[in-house]
Amino acid sequence: MVQALSRISRRRALEGSAAAVTALALLLWWSAPDEEAAPRGKVTFSTGVPSGVYHRYGALLEEALAQNVPDVRIRLLTSEGSQQNLTRVASGEADFTIATADAVATHLRDGRPGAKGLRGCARLYDDYVQLVVPKSSTVRSTRDLRGLRIGVGQQGSGVRLLANRILKASGLDPARDIVPMSAGIDTMPGLLETDRLDAFFWSGGLPTSAVQLLSERFPIRLVPLEKELVDRVHAQGGTSRYYRSAAIPADAYARVQAGRPVETVAVANLLVTTGRTDPALTEAFTRTVIRSRDRIGREVHPAQLVDLRTAIYTDPLPLHEGARRYYLSVKP
Repeated sequence: MVQALSRISRRRALEGSAAAVTALALLLWWSAPDEEAAPRGKVTFSTGVPSGVYHRYGALLEEALAQNVPDVRIRLLTSEGSQQNLTRVASGEADFTIATADAVATHLRDGRPGAKGLRGCARLYDDYVQLVVPKSSTVRSTRDLRGLRIGVGQQGSGVRLLANRILKASGLDPARDIVPMSAGIDTMPGLLETDRLDAFFWSGGLPTSAVQLLSERFPIRLVPLEKELVDRVHAQGGTSRYYRSAAIPADAYARVQAGRPVETVAVANLLVTTGRTDPALTEAFTRTVIRSRDRIGREVHPAQLVDLRTAIYTDPLPLHEGARRYYLSVKP
């Protein structure tokens, strides 16, 4: 009997000790600082020219981030476009940016400084090439651009990269067969309107507000970029595989298209960072991009095309670990 009581006492003592250990562990867990606290600090987001889609998208995303990650301050940095954006992120001058997939692939292929550290967060929306001429222009195809003054985008832009490839595919030397004008979407419409340009290339989401506003005050036309031209661009090999044949929808620019679609070239945009960016911050950034799609899309229409089902495909960049966490958290 005494031995039985002794066993019961020991068992109760062990149970009590286990309960105490459990309680202590819970107390320590509750009081210990979170290993991955909410993101905080300062982040620089390199966008684009002030009147372009990249910059407007960045400004609206900044507002969404202020609500979702209030302890993170966002600094927007205007740029010439994709190529400059990638250089900034790779060098650490910026933390996040948007760039076209072909510009990213070129950056990687050329082995530019910091290229191996670049990571993708999301595939966003597609850019559409728009070759804009006055409505009265005799230009009907890219071959007709010979000898003319052509806006080809700024040196650090994705527009410049793509315009040069299209011109070469048309049998034109971008340096000799046209008069290339280095300008961005913030100035090219005005130059065309005042007869200081004969045509300009632009690659952006639809509709691009600068082109829309130009069409409302000056008669313009969009020159088709046929599938055969895209095939010749593809024949250049390398990073040209990121282009695809597409059509500018008939209602993109109501005053310009007369209810007809226009054949063109499209390329995907990626949200880009580097492997050194904090995973918790990247996860929060990616989450905000996806969740704010409809809100941003009401003002920047291309943002409506951001799709959770395709956002994970950031080729040619590997997915950042923080972005991967977010996609796994919402996986059905």
